[in-house]
Amino acid sequence: MVRKASGPTATGRSGKPARDVTRGRGRPPADTPDLRARLLDAALACYVRKGIAASSLRDIASEAEVTPAMLHYYFGDAAGLREAVIEARLMPVFAEIRDTLLGMPDASLREVVAAFVDGICALIARHAWLPPLWIREVVSEGGSLRELLVTRLAPQVATVLATRFAQEQRAGRLNRALDPRLLMVSLVGLTLFPAAGTPIWRQLFDSDDLGIDDIRTHALALIERGLELPA
Repeated sequence: MVRKASGPTATGRSGKPARDVTRGRGRPPADTPDLRARLLDAALACYVRKGIAASSLRDIASEAEVTPAMLHYYFGDAAGLREAVIEARLMPVFAEIRDTLLGMPDASLREVVAAFVDGICALIARHAWLPPLWIREVVSEGGSLRELLVTRLAPQVATVLATRFAQEQRAGRLNRALDPRLLMVSLVGLTLFPAAGTPIWRQLFDSDDLGIDDIRTHALALIERGLELPA
């Protein structure tokens, strides 16, 4: 009886080399260049739905319709995957707002406020995951992204806005009763928070058409009158 060859040099019936059995588990095939992005999106979906701490690699693999070994191949472990999501998905979102504001040193306060509101609303329109992730992982006690927000994501934006608001108060162009440190909080409260609760507001007011454009228009109208901005 002839023994069949084994190992990486085995051949099939056609005489062609068989699949390399030494290939590591989870290693992606060559025809899936966008797989890493799909895995990041799957992780983000699980984070929004279940929370970061409660999302296991098995959960995320199921979401992406791959094996857990595939996640290990790309990211190593759950911490590596979480950091990859932060770097590839969250950091660019906050960098966009930061770069917009830093690029407006000579703009009027009205223009700066409008740019912040427009920017946040545009990001929400493109990234539906942003408001629920914000509520679950930043605002809620024990959220996994709270420390990240304080140390890496928001400090520069908060400093730029608070400094500008204080300057406008000293120049007499902004209501002096307002706290410059809390104005950015107010802007976030008029954009991210209403967006996170959109399903509730739609049901409460029986308005299925209530959306991010309505939130943007309302926020700008309320801010301009409340801040006593000049025309």
